This record gives sequence, structure tokens and C-alpha cells, in this order.
Amino acid sequence: MLPSVFAFLFVLWAANLQAQTPFYQGKTIRLVAGTPAGSVYDLYARLVAQFIPKYIPGNPNIIVQNMPGVASMVAVNYIYGVAKPDGLTIGSIQPALYFDQLVGRKEVQFEWQKFTWIGNTTVSHHLLYMRSDTPYKTIEDIRKASVPPKCGAEGTASSAYYLPKLLEETIGAKFNIVTGYNSGTDVDLAVERGEVQCRAFTIAAFFAREPFHTWRKKGFVRVIIQTGKKRDASLPDVPTLPELMDQHKASDSARRLATVILAANEIGRPIVATPGIPAERVKILREAFMKVGERSRAFGRCQKEKTRLGSGFRRRTGDSRQRDRRTTAGSR
Repeated sequence: MLPSVFAFLFVLWAANLQAQTPFYQGKTIRLVAGTPAGSVYDLYARLVAQFIPKYIPGNPNIIVQNMPGVASMVAVNYIYGVAKPDGLTIGSIQPALYFDQLVGRKEVQFEWQKFTWIGNTTVSHHLLYMRSDTPYKTIEDIRKASVPPKCGAEGTASSAYYLPKLLEETIGAKFNIVTGYNSGTDVDLAVERGEVQCRAFTIAAFFAREPFHTWRKKGFVRVIIQTGKKRDASLPDVPTLPELMDQHKASDSARRLATVILAANEIGRPIVATPGIPAERVKILREAFMKVGERSRAFGRCQKEKTRLGSGFRRRTGDSRQRDRRTTAGSR
């Protein structure tokens, strides 16, 4: 009888101990970065990885695994369909992959609205640069050109693809878009080699790293257009898309299209996780993410290193992102 009592008490003690042990204690979180190492998206991912374990009960380890390809499509398909829904895999992805779902591309193996959103590190508008030695000095030159400029892009969900396409639909500019590059860095190298002449991407990245510091100093490229409602302080002489749509009297349908497409700007640089994660773990991850900016040195580091990380760490909760993504994915 006595051994049975001890066994029962041991089971109760073990169960209580297990209940008190944080889920993440002794575990490793994998942060899948959908862009190559060294890109600005990757820098933000590594910043989150450096600080977020401190704010997760149990202080887990965290590793960053780069999984680039097709504008984060490879990483997104992995996070959605392969990773377990246990809260141990999160991802840093490009924000416009919902385009591919909306148009029904066969490569899409996810449902955008079902991702678990952890948060958003920053919001950044976009620009399109052009090699300065081309005849395309302004957007008007592109509109009137008999031969359109070649722009390079990774895939259809990258701004390098969708921004030129949007300019075609809204203001009548024409581009020849060459897709299939593995990363934005590869597109930049193609621009240097003369394979293509232009690329669209974030303003933050353009002012964050090489080769753009050197390019600006040498006047190798010029910025043709930016997407914000107001001109960025760093680009006071570059027209915005809203300005150009007003100038060229864009139709209501074109303006609605621009609203849907440019929603990716507000999604920014998202951190997501697999669908179906237990609610209590989602809550832990979201709260930890918010504390990265509120209480850690991450926000201060971004403010000191604006030349490297652009506009700095601007947190946005996963709850608000979850609502936004459902609205965006439903905009058919």
C-alpha cells in the first residue's frame, strides 16, 4: 500500500513540475529567413533573433536559417506546409506573397489568411531606380519610350516585379521585367553588368547598405519614383505614385488596384509562424516580439544604425497584422 501512495505522490509532483516548467525552456526556435544572408530583411530577422529569447519564458535558443528563393516563396511554403505547428518555427518573409495567391499561381502552397502573425518590424515604402547612363531620366521618358527599360526581379511577389506592373496599369509606363534572379543582390549585380537597367525595392534598403552608398556617391543610378503618399525626406525631388496618378488622371479602378498592391508596404517586414499554433504560445511569441522594441536595446540600436537598417525598428502587434492580412487576402 505504502509504495502505491509514494508512486501516486510522485506522479502528482512530476505533473505539477511539468506544469510549472515553461514550454520553451530547453528548446530551440528556428527563424526561417526567406531572403539571403546580408539582405536588409535578413538583418531585421537577425535583430529579432538576437533579442527575443530574453522575453520568452524559458529563454530558448534561437537560430536563423536562410531559405531564399522566388521572393520568399520557398520559405513561405516550408513554414506553412512542412514546419510543425508547435511554436518552434517562425519566419521572416517578404510581404507581397498574397498577390500570388490572389492570381492562383501554381507555386503557392499556402493560404495567406491562415498564417499566424507574430508582428511587423518596420513599414517601408518603395522606389524604382534606373541606371543613370540610360535614356530614361524620368518616368515621362519611360512612358514615351519606344523600347521599354529592362527591370530585374526575383519573382512575381517581389516589389521588383509588382511595382513596374503597377506603373503600367496606373500611369501607362512600360517595362520589360526579367524574373528568375535568386535575390535582390543578384538583380543589383545584373544592373552593374548591364543585363538589366532598373529595379524596384524598399527605400529603407536603398539607404541601408552597399552597393547603394557607393552608387549614390558616384551617381550610378537615379531614383525615378517612390510609392509613399508623401515624399520621403531622403528623396525630396522624386515624385510619388499618388502625385503621378493625379497628374495622369488615373481611373478609379487603377487607384483601387494601387491600394491593394501597396498594402504590402504596410505589411512591411513581417514575422509569421505556422497555422494552428496553440493560442498560449502565440500569445507568448507576440508579447515577446513587442518587448523586443519596448524594453531591449534593439530599438536603440536601430536608431543608431539608420544607415544600416533604414527607418529603424517599428513594432506592430500580430493581432493587428492578423486582421490586415484577412482583409488583404479577401480583396479579390
